[in-house]
Amino acid sequence: MNWITNYVRPRINSIFSRREMPENLWSKCDDCGTMLFHRELSQNLNVCTNCGHHMAITPRDRFKALFDGGIFSEITVPAPTPDPLHFRDQKKYPDRMKAAQRSTGEKEAMLVATGEIGRTPIVAAAQDFSFMGGSMGMYVGNAIIAAAQEAVKLKRPLVLFSAAGGARMQEGILSLMQMPRTTVAIQMLKEAGLPYIVVLTHPTTGGVTASYAMLGDVHISEPNALICFAGPRVIEQTIREKLPEGFQRAEYLLDHGMLDRVTPRTKMREELITITRMLMGLPPAVRGDLPGPDPSESDTTSQDDTPAETDKAE
Repeated sequence: MNWITNYVRPRINSIFSRREMPENLWSKCDDCGTMLFHRELSQNLNVCTNCGHHMAITPRDRFKALFDGGIFSEITVPAPTPDPLHFRDQKKYPDRMKAAQRSTGEKEAMLVATGEIGRTPIVAAAQDFSFMGGSMGMYVGNAIIAAAQEAVKLKRPLVLFSAAGGARMQEGILSLMQMPRTTVAIQMLKEAGLPYIVVLTHPTTGGVTASYAMLGDVHISEPNALICFAGPRVIEQTIREKLPEGFQRAEYLLDHGMLDRVTPRTKMREELITITRMLMGLPPAVRGDLPGPDPSESDTTSQDDTPAETDKAE
């Protein structure tokens, strides 16, 4: 045995047999800094297993966790005029749209779908903050109108997950016009006697908060979500005073009567099942994969049942 056998050959083998570690296996929590394994984080719906911090989640991943079996059908949303104002800042508006579509894999900032949660049919809409800050443009307005029309047509409740930085500046006054348009769409639901439930996620700000995000029959929020019209920094600069701790966060708004619930994402599905069935006048959901028994059959006993058979069944 010599130094070539003892040192050089093992060294060469270790270099050529070394595996590259994928970069997306671990994620760092923005709040506590804990390194989280991607599969464990995904199973916990992008909620930190150490501190409970709620990270961003895409509408598609949210729907997969929300609907029974992860099965849902997308609703077609009418496409608006691509670039109505021919807006350009550092980039042309169509170029920004293409970049957002490539990075997110989605056509726009809102996804609308139908499906069942706990055997309860609903229509759901969710904003994608990673798509140009979830900004409210003409497409988002069309999406909410399409969701409301589908809910009225199918006589189902509408559940909306908001996440936005406000109106889309590249569409100017046309984006602000979505505030009254979506308000009228929500009024359609109220006239039809259908529930409208809003889940506010981090962040929900600007014209979205001033319109459809605060018009729900029930308002639920994820923990520590920023919910406001103008941000805290803007307010502090305007009034030149220090704001209270946690100002405009979900827990603060709950304490001051602006929200009905603050619910962790991992418990949101069960909460929505309970609320939608209650508002629709349905009995409590039966846990499990099978549908619940017919009440008319369970409340009556067959005349042919003898006491002996009944006792044996018990």
